Amino acid sequence: MKDIIEKYKLTDIDIDRIVEMAWEDRTPFEAIESQFGVKEAEVIKLMKHEMHLNNWKKWRARVQGRKTKHAKLREDDVDRFKCSRQKLVTGNFISKKKY
Repeated sequence: MKDIIEKYKLTDIDIDRIVEMAWEDRTPFEAIESQFGVKEAEVIKLMKHEMHLNNWKKWRARVQGRKTKHAKLREDDVDRFKCSRQKLVTGNFISKKKY
């Protein structure tokens, strides 16, 4: 897990946001990769590390093969989802999100 955190220089806030985005059904893995650079397989590893095993298994079963979690599988009428708590995105960073 440290290798992923060090590779992308993720802070605790970044990890919390990645987990939140991965948990949202309509946020595709490509959005996480675009914002943080973390690929789908690495998100899955991160989720497994951050969650209790039973919750991770439920999450994994829910998102596996889900059309809304993969941009290529989405139907044309599904537009980009933006969480109400998400600030403007600049490059790969959330601009000045306050906690």
